[in-house]
Amino acid sequence: MTTTTGTPRTDRLPLLVLGQGRDLASERGVECPGDLPAPSDPGLVERARAAKAALGDRLFVLGHHYQRDEVIEFADVTGDSFKLAKEAAARPDAEFVVFCGVHFMAESADILTADTQTVVLPDLAAGCSMADMAAIDQVEECWDELVEAGVADVTVPVTYMNSSAAIKAFTGRHGGTICTSSNAETALTWALEQAGDGGKVLFLPDQHLGRNTYARDLGRPLEDCVVWDPHRPMGGLTPEQLRDATMILWRGHCSVHGRFSVEAVEAARREIPDVKVIVHPECRHEVVGLADEVGSTEKIIRTIAAAPAGTAWAVGTELNLVRRLAAQFPEQRIAFLEKNVCYCSTMNRIDLPHLVWALESLVDGRVVNPIRVDPEVAHHARVALDRMLALPGETSKD
Repeated sequence: MTTTTGTPRTDRLPLLVLGQGRDLASERGVECPGDLPAPSDPGLVERARAAKAALGDRLFVLGHHYQRDEVIEFADVTGDSFKLAKEAAARPDAEFVVFCGVHFMAESADILTADTQTVVLPDLAAGCSMADMAAIDQVEECWDELVEAGVADVTVPVTYMNSSAAIKAFTGRHGGTICTSSNAETALTWALEQAGDGGKVLFLPDQHLGRNTYARDLGRPLEDCVVWDPHRPMGGLTPEQLRDATMILWRGHCSVHGRFSVEAVEAARREIPDVKVIVHPECRHEVVGLADEVGSTEKIIRTIAAAPAGTAWAVGTELNLVRRLAAQFPEQRIAFLEKNVCYCSTMNRIDLPHLVWALESLVDGRVVNPIRVDPEVAHHARVALDRMLALPGETSKD
């Protein structure tokens, strides 16, 4: 099934059961002809290796840090979302780019790669709860209400990479930029300068990254921030609140990083001698305020890799990555910050059976689950991405 993104949708369909079902009007769900092999199939690894070898240089496999180990084993490159999309764009000879990540990441790869390349997502049900919290029809309605409140002309949108192509395109059309979790401070500084005195930023879709960047990194007052609730008229705000605010934060969050709590930080400090707490900036403001280190997934990896042997870390990010770090750096004491298991459930929909199915289909001459962004949407999204790449000191790591 081909997914063409960029068409506004007003429905909110639930995710379909993994590997089952078909809905042509939805970006979620996937039809897999035949039976998917079980994860415990002893021949599954061999089948993946054989399919990858048969495709050779025609294939490039990307693996996000939060993927299962069984999938990461077959990735040519691992990293965060935008880094992976750029890696794909840097290999124009790869006919097929299999993105082991989630839907918005595959969209970014399609926007940046050549027309001769096809991006494949092994399971279209691998979405992102945060990205889905800002639907394009909701964001367009928000902008109309900002116009009505008389503040749209002094508002610059900044959109987190974890968003749909349609939201990125909205940002491009309205003079805004994209940001990653490592360049959010630079992007927000640029946007505030563009907005000028009395201007505002509409930050989409993660309220916590926006709040942490504004208050923690830039040292600005929390009182300048208001939260726009897309399910309430005028976002649940008055025209006066909008006029007085500098940061209009979309009411969205990461379902993984939002789980980390003050109580978890306090428990780690009680139970682990000399522990250092490191968390992702998608965590809540009060959690970030208690951490020793805050940074993107790439920064978390670099920080732990550079730490002295024997260092104790409580890590507040996705569990697959934390477990992998613990295995890679056994000389350190690495613990998961939250006692409750915290996998990214949608990221984990990309499993070895789906990867094998996608690769073997390509070997057989069938392209399954291609991700194709509408050309006009892709154009405006690329405008916003290019603004980000033009930011001073941009490293393009998320």
